[in-house]
Amino acid sequence: METLTLVFDDPLGAFLKARQRPFTCRCDGKATVKHLIESAGPPHTEVGAIRVAGRAVGFDHVPTAGQSLIVEAIAPPWDVLSPCLLRPQPLKALRFVADVNVGKLALLLRMAGLDTAYGPRWADEDLAGLAEKEGRIVLTKDSALLKRRQVVFGRYVRAVLPDDQLVEVLGLFGIGRAPAPFSRCLRCNTPLAPVAKTAIDHRLEPKTRLYFDRFTICPTCNRIFWQGSHRQAMGRRLRHIGLPVAADTAASDPSGKTVSEAG
Repeated sequence: METLTLVFDDPLGAFLKARQRPFTCRCDGKATVKHLIESAGPPHTEVGAIRVAGRAVGFDHVPTAGQSLIVEAIAPPWDVLSPCLLRPQPLKALRFVADVNVGKLALLLRMAGLDTAYGPRWADEDLAGLAEKEGRIVLTKDSALLKRRQVVFGRYVRAVLPDDQLVEVLGLFGIGRAPAPFSRCLRCNTPLAPVAKTAIDHRLEPKTRLYFDRFTICPTCNRIFWQGSHRQAMGRRLRHIGLPVAADTAASDPSGKTVSEAG
């Protein structure tokens, strides 16, 4: 039986089905390196470079018996807006889609103003299809989802707690500040639009009507937002994570509950 060797970076070692380092696999002269890597365990979305005898190769490279391939993990900051050998078609914008395993992370990303699609009942095929159609980065704790053909950009989220997950994602993509905090509906992901107080006056509680004059509204679900009592807590949370947020920026909903449902 002819074989070849895959030498994985440490960050990829946790994905290996067999804790064999380096990893030896069969070579039939037909399988692509992408197929061999994913057969060993790691999703292709976690791979930053593949080298054979010091030469970088693409996922479609067909290795030959006896070769030793170096498989490198993606190193931050990951520039998904520029083309590279493994991903020649870059994304047009930094946009995410999250699965149910990281639902609270999705809400935190929206809180920071990052476009993040999320539906708690979406199946894997829905997530993969949306990632392909809209050019989104898949965030998940399901490595099988990341191996789907439609998924080009993705991240297997290592952290457990939502705030730590946000730190992980921000660091991976080199996001140093919230692009537009509290500018998206946390329920719908839709950008909020300014609305005149007179247009929604009948929906306001007496104290809200008395103390606040500037409002925004979600064009999708019709929820109203304003700079209310929860702004300090939400702002402190993002600042604690490391995102600069102006102290006078916030949002709350007409029920008096916090807009954020994140952990």
